[in-house]
Amino acid sequence: MEYSEGLEQAQSYAERTLDLMREHQIPATPRNFAVWYSYVNEKYPDLKKTLDVLRSNKQNFTPEKNDEIYDKFFTHNEEGLALQETSKRIEDQVGRVLTMIGDASGGVENFGQSLQDSLGAIAESQGLDGIRAAVQSLAMETQKMQQSNSALQEKLKESSQEIASLRQNLEDVQREAMTDALTGIANRKMFDATLRKRAMEAMEDGTMLCLALTDIDFFKKFNDTYGHQTGDQVLKLVARIMQGNVKGNDLAARYGGEEFALILPNTELKHARTLCDKIRDVVSSKRIRNRQTGEEMGNITLSIGVAQFRPGEPLSDLIHRSDEGLYFAKGNGRNQTVLETQLETIEAR
Repeated sequence: MEYSEGLEQAQSYAERTLDLMREHQIPATPRNFAVWYSYVNEKYPDLKKTLDVLRSNKQNFTPEKNDEIYDKFFTHNEEGLALQETSKRIEDQVGRVLTMIGDASGGVENFGQSLQDSLGAIAESQGLDGIRAAVQSLAMETQKMQQSNSALQEKLKESSQEIASLRQNLEDVQREAMTDALTGIANRKMFDATLRKRAMEAMEDGTMLCLALTDIDFFKKFNDTYGHQTGDQVLKLVARIMQGNVKGNDLAARYGGEEFALILPNTELKHARTLCDKIRDVVSSKRIRNRQTGEEMGNITLSIGVAQFRPGEPLSDLIHRSDEGLYFAKGNGRNQTVLETQLETIEAR
């Protein structure tokens, strides 16, 4: 990452960063330092908001939590380097191809000149020996050209295969950049990009767009009781169920931690609720069991908040209303779907 502050300011930020890391017992690794330096200089509002909430909740900054924070806010830099490296390799291959073609063009010109020289020699020759020598020269030049073209074709074939491999690598990098490593569904970056795109489409087409934010109830307690590995399996289960119930341009994404999101274009609030309730029912029907020990760990439930996009509004407002519905659901019994219209009705009373 880049730091644009002056030396004195940067030193002050660095000292404050190290103080905070010591306060929260966070190892001073380059990744952790990047996170907390950015928190101190307040250049990433979303990061500051997240860490403020975690600090106010007296969050224990475990290695897993530190990695999660870094991956959420900083992996785009790493993936950018990967994309840049792959693009550079493709450019190099294209340069090689152009060089090959240029060499071949020169060979064609030389061959043409050789043809003219040989024909001229034949025309000027008065005897059989002269004609034989000219024809032999012509045959040799023709053979050279055939060999040159054969070599060019082989080089172009190799280069074409390399470019195809690099193109696939580029597509893999792009896909991985938009995929949550644990659950295999869309990550926060893909969520942000898709929400912007779908909101623009909704305004252009005059269609409806709904956003659902969901949280696994009592997940921290479940994690603390049965361990992170079991918790990871629960996250994968929820992701799989959500992914299996969306279609078309719908998107299921891991929003962060135990939070997930659904982007639902061309969907009214009531239909969004129907889908969310279906997902809740499927999730709550699953009994969680330790495959190794056979221990029954009960079931899990989801709380969900749903809001509908209002054309022209900042997307942060849409997310905020969905978040309000989610937290109302969690604070009033959990395992339920709350629409923004329900909150409006409650406030009106």
